[in-house]
Amino acid sequence: MSDSGVKAAFAELKDEYEENGFVKRNCHQLTHVIGRAADRYGDVPTTHSRGDNFCASGYYHGAIESVVARVEADKIVKIVDEADTICADLRGDQTRSVYHYSRAHGLGHGFMAVLEYDLLESLKACGALTEDEWEDRRCSSGVFMEILMQDRPGHPSRYLKADQPLYPSGEVEDKYKTVCYQRHARYALEVRGNDFAKVLELCATAEDDFRSACYYGLGSNAFHQSIDDGATYAVRTESTKRLCMLGQDREARSSCVAGAVGQIISHYESDTQAKALCESFSARLRAVCLENGEKIYKGLYDRPFGS
Repeated sequence: MSDSGVKAAFAELKDEYEENGFVKRNCHQLTHVIGRAADRYGDVPTTHSRGDNFCASGYYHGAIESVVARVEADKIVKIVDEADTICADLRGDQTRSVYHYSRAHGLGHGFMAVLEYDLLESLKACGALTEDEWEDRRCSSGVFMEILMQDRPGHPSRYLKADQPLYPSGEVEDKYKTVCYQRHARYALEVRGNDFAKVLELCATAEDDFRSACYYGLGSNAFHQSIDDGATYAVRTESTKRLCMLGQDREARSSCVAGAVGQIISHYESDTQAKALCESFSARLRAVCLENGEKIYKGLYDRPFGS
């Protein structure tokens, strides 16, 4: 794919985004596809230099998937030794930046593909990365996301159970449970007819230390549903707020709001829409929203929320 090919693909995607419901709902996955195709540039810096953060940086995730897929899968140690160098140039001035996040997350997707979608082996690969637990956790988010992406009619994932939508969150190591509960909130919505009230009740049954993670994941999905609910930012803000307010207690509502503001920042790469959501709440939830928005935005873009 040429440089103009990447630009053309994004131009077409952006043109279709507001008019095509399928594109809007699957935008992140579609940018994964562009990233995988762009991997033919042959090296990570060149591929990344052609990229676009549109739809939560899926381009970069897909590009790293393809890089890992080229690694010989004879031994997990070999995979980790080679894949670990992919993030090495970011472990300095760009540590924990949006680009660092994208590479670590993409590694999780790639590990799953190379290791034949073995969840435990893929998590083991994430855990062997040389950076601290931050990189491990972002890598694991790619692993759990890949489970959902690979679940298709006629080819169900062995790690998903319709009668236990939060599985395998309770079975993995504690350090991976937060990410697993966050990601599997989406699957719970799918199998429960997109009924937020029912899934909020399901999240309430999660382990005490990780219940808020499930609510947080629902907040992320509240924003994604809002995209279908309305074309304007104002409508999307009201839709996201309404869904989070279905929570029956403070923990549920606060964690949902935190998840929503984080996803909005990631999706738009801006704090404008996130601030609008925060300002729509009364004092206590506004403070929760702003606090989480500040933390996420500062971490990704190294500048204050509202700057």
